[in-house]
Amino acid sequence: MKSTFFWLRSKLALLWLLSSAILFSLVAAAQAHEVKPTIADLTITEGRAVLELQINFEALLAGIDLDSIEDTDNAENAGDYDALRSLPAERIAARVPELLPDWNSLPLLSVDGEAVALESVSVDVPDGIDAELPRDSIWRLEAELPDGSARVQITWPEGAGALVLRQQGVEEPYTGYLAGGEASPEIVLSGGDAQSGLQAFVSYIPVGFDHILPKGLDHILFVLGLFFLSSHLRPLIWQVSAFTLAHTVTLALGAMGWVNVPGAIVEPLIAASITYVAVENIFHSGLNRWRPLVIFGFGLLHGLGFASVLGDFGLPAGQFVPALIGFNIGVELGQLAVIAIAFVLVGWAMKRDWYRRAIAVPASCVIAAVGAYWFVERVFL
Repeated sequence: MKSTFFWLRSKLALLWLLSSAILFSLVAAAQAHEVKPTIADLTITEGRAVLELQINFEALLAGIDLDSIEDTDNAENAGDYDALRSLPAERIAARVPELLPDWNSLPLLSVDGEAVALESVSVDVPDGIDAELPRDSIWRLEAELPDGSARVQITWPEGAGALVLRQQGVEEPYTGYLAGGEASPEIVLSGGDAQSGLQAFVSYIPVGFDHILPKGLDHILFVLGLFFLSSHLRPLIWQVSAFTLAHTVTLALGAMGWVNVPGAIVEPLIAASITYVAVENIFHSGLNRWRPLVIFGFGLLHGLGFASVLGDFGLPAGQFVPALIGFNIGVELGQLAVIAIAFVLVGWAMKRDWYRRAIAVPASCVIAAVGAYWFVERVFL
């Protein structure tokens, strides 16, 4: 009787947590200062190269290393970002040209192997946006092209985060994903450099992997929550299989635009899912029959989170399926890497009598606390 009461009490507590998460997520309006890729549209018109950037100026002006973080709130100089973010739009626009000399020295634009300096033509920083939300600005850069120009190359600054480069106005346009410090291939101005299916597949694997390691700390903690349930392989396989199947479904549906749930709802629920699996690890030492179904439900949420990443910059129109599969495989490789690292660190102790009380339960307590903190932060802050 006592054990039954304890089991029922733990289940009610977990159900209360989920109900609270759903209720508060529906009314939450705030979002964290998420780091999004810069979107660059490259167009050649009347002998001029036009590079139009959809960009977060405040993060760049604050000197935040966007290559290694997922949220500006986690940066060492987050205070500088917040101070800039609170400034009026015209003051930010006035400082934007500070970025261009260093970028031209890379060079940002090369034509047929020679550096070509871009000039700032217009800066559009929207005003009237809540200072707690990230602000996407538009920066138009142009350069005169030498006669007979055939190819261009873009080099993206190190520390500037990801760049999605899209060629416009030609048939079979180039679309590529560059990390900070990387350069695009030489792009034929007349078009024809669209990625093949294999190229799209291969290029999006590291994008998915990067979203788990190192940037996906919430997904890492969820996978660790699955890992610490027990010391046996079978429960882990069941959970990971359910999670993988579920997030694959919603990732595909979200990427195709068939399902769209606001981040203000998805992100707090992902935090709640981390807390749930961790708390259940504390109360249970093995896999119960309901846990794979619960994990499947949480996997649907995490898939929507993955889909939001792809939604920030889209997939190549002509190679949607290969790119989507590549991204998903990258996510899976990232998850397997997390499990492998955890096994290397604590696998030697998993068959010990004291493993659960000395490692699994304390680790689950830490994971639950972090998830609960994120939930409160994402809902109320």
